[in-house]
Amino acid sequence: MTTDASDAVEMRNALLRLRRGTGLPIAFGGLLEAGQQMRISELSGTATHALRSLVVTSGTGLGGKTVALSRPCVVTDYSASRQISHEYDAPVAVEGLRSVLAVPVVVRHRVRGVLYGALRTALPLGGRMLDAAVEAARDVERALVVRDEVRTLVAGAGPGAGAGPGWEQVREAHAALRALAGRITDPELRAELLGACALLTAESAESAGSAAGFGGSARVRLAPREVDVLACVAAGATNAVAADRLGVTPETVKGYLRSAMRKLRARTRGEAVVAARRAGWLP
Repeated sequence: MTTDASDAVEMRNALLRLRRGTGLPIAFGGLLEAGQQMRISELSGTATHALRSLVVTSGTGLGGKTVALSRPCVVTDYSASRQISHEYDAPVAVEGLRSVLAVPVVVRHRVRGVLYGALRTALPLGGRMLDAAVEAARDVERALVVRDEVRTLVAGAGPGAGAGPGWEQVREAHAALRALAGRITDPELRAELLGACALLTAESAESAGSAAGFGGSARVRLAPREVDVLACVAAGATNAVAADRLGVTPETVKGYLRSAMRKLRARTRGEAVVAARRAGWLP
């Protein structure tokens, strides 16, 4: 598993959230790169670079134990702890760390990274601190799920994708991603997700040609929720299923669908989907 710039940004943001939520002055972490090895790539509040690029293997040290067990681990005095192995005592000592917690970033039952928080004094790290650290890890998990889906979607939108096998799966992914975007609170992440969807629909619109025969629907402006509903309908969802995906009521779905059909001058759900595709709103 390789990391990219967006992953690094998400990790840095998570470390800041961890520090704010726990009150711990030091945070660091990284994602798994290959096999069961994790490289510490991001530091926040550290006094040295001793931990940067440190490779942690599953089962070794505090972070490696967290990877192996797939659960949070805490030590009150790192160098004296009998609960962990001590392969990384030297860089930890250079940074002067004593109390350390580590929480895993778990995506689809697989550890993808570790977030650490630390003190330079040997004090117990209470449940509130651990809960805040776990929540920061959950933010990374959600971001990684979205990025994985975006990469899959973009990969499926390559040249000739519209005529190739699996195109319906791409449309289903597009609908799922638009529904997910509505639940993302991070504006940058939401914009990135919708941007990936736009890349796919732009290619679809170009390949579909003009919107002749659909009342000039290429000039129609649809509201985001109208597009979300049409994406669900295009993927075969009923109003009830679309409502569940989007977190609204079936009546709300019907309202958005009626509005979209009116704008697209479509008499049926099917005509609305075709018109939306020709206008470039759907893949």
